[in-house]
Amino acid sequence: MGPARLTAGLDHCRRLDLPAHRTLHGVVEPRELSELISHANDVDMRGRGGAAFPFARKLRAVADATGTGESVVLVNGAEGEPASSKDAMLLTRNPHLVLDGAVLAAEALGAREVVIATAGGEVAEASVAAAVAERRAANVSGGAESRVPIRVVGIKESFISGEGGALVKAVNGEEGIPPGRKKRAATSGVDGLPTLLSNTETYAQFALLAEYGPERYAEIGTSKEPGTILLTVSGGAAQGAVIEAPTGTYLADVLALTEAEIGDGVLIGGYHGAWLSAEVVQTAVLSREGMKQAGATLGAGIIVPLGESTCALGEAARVSAYLAAESAGQCGPCRLGLPDIARAMYALVEGTGSVDAVRRCVRGVERRGACFHPDGTAKFVLSALDAFETEIAQHLEHGSCGRPIRGVLPMPEREADPEYRLEVDWSRCQGHGLCAHLLPEFVDLDDYGFPSFRNVPGYLAKEARRAVDMCPALALRLAQTTGNGPTPAGSPLRLVKDGVLKRAGASMPRLTRVSTGPNVSRVGGTAG
Repeated sequence: MGPARLTAGLDHCRRLDLPAHRTLHGVVEPRELSELISHANDVDMRGRGGAAFPFARKLRAVADATGTGESVVLVNGAEGEPASSKDAMLLTRNPHLVLDGAVLAAEALGAREVVIATAGGEVAEASVAAAVAERRAANVSGGAESRVPIRVVGIKESFISGEGGALVKAVNGEEGIPPGRKKRAATSGVDGLPTLLSNTETYAQFALLAEYGPERYAEIGTSKEPGTILLTVSGGAAQGAVIEAPTGTYLADVLALTEAEIGDGVLIGGYHGAWLSAEVVQTAVLSREGMKQAGATLGAGIIVPLGESTCALGEAARVSAYLAAESAGQCGPCRLGLPDIARAMYALVEGTGSVDAVRRCVRGVERRGACFHPDGTAKFVLSALDAFETEIAQHLEHGSCGRPIRGVLPMPEREADPEYRLEVDWSRCQGHGLCAHLLPEFVDLDDYGFPSFRNVPGYLAKEARRAVDMCPALALRLAQTTGNGPTPAGSPLRLVKDGVLKRAGASMPRLTRVSTGPNVSRVGGTAG
């Protein structure tokens, strides 16, 4: 919609190789850091990964932390949001624009290397690796491409894989989960070095800013938020797509372009976002300021219209279950609170729960997590309670709204997690109850202190083994249950008979994979 910038040329070819990219955008000349910071300030460039942090401040923070030492530029292409496709689209179809922005920043900072982190997309990873190889070949044949080394790293995909701390840990070869304590990448990131970390679209926008200059860059969009944005539209849209549009575009116009059914509402900002009612959608403007006025946040540009044929409350419950399954499992709010929220949401769907019960569960996780995941989940659930008030009343009165849960909200299809069960040797068990103290969510004690067990998800296998090892009577052992095969995308939450949340569609434990095959390039010396 409007002038094509990030998507220029993609109407003529499926992927822009290096010659096509250079024909469109030319060769980006190195710039002084002060000039780049000034340009970013002039247009108030913000990160496009969701947090909207000022990019100029990131550049300055890394420069200050680096001093005369080394730094790293890290491109976050590991979007874990099932409803977002914009980063994968850029890396697959227009990788050189992303690389231009990253290399431009690396040269200005004197960075040691550029690292491109991708997750869950072999095609995107292969496209970026091919782009790196194209630049190397161009230099070998006498071209003038940058010689900053570029490394492509594939990591394990999950909802939290794109969180900054989790991404840095994954690139460093550790488990890709958020650190318990906040650590700024600008001071200590990849290999402990000051790291400029931003997402794929941000670097592509940065390359365009350098190409156009602030005045031309600001010719479209709003005065406060110039330029274009990438939007992923899915769900109830007849024509799901990644759309480039000027900031200030009406949300209703984007939905009309994709022939979307709004239904009971539109989700803005992804699964840590908020719901807008059909009435608000008609006047909502797509910009940070416009979304704030509408009661939402633009986030990473995710737009999911619900449509008219599915149960809105059931869809929200599916997402709450998915978010509970996608936690790192390293703090109480994630291990206990998020499954409680999912169960309370499904009780609402069945007409047996209450809104107050859901709100109590939400209060138990807000501002208590080791990362933002519990707060983001709480925001999504509270927004759903407000947006679907009428439908909730129908479920509580009749047990249903009369519509099935069609799985309209995007959900990844993954192999089901292994599960474990605790088994007890009753000739040894003396009813100490220590196992229930160590695993309270999976062990119940009867009136005599003897245990009964629920299945333990794979991401808590370590804690279950600890309970086995610490049993004073040596009465416990841990056995793996038979897997259930792949979880279909869009399937509702599966509950075991005793009501314990099963991790539907997750892949844990999260073992970081750093690719080392032909799709990965670390290029130095003669190429970028």
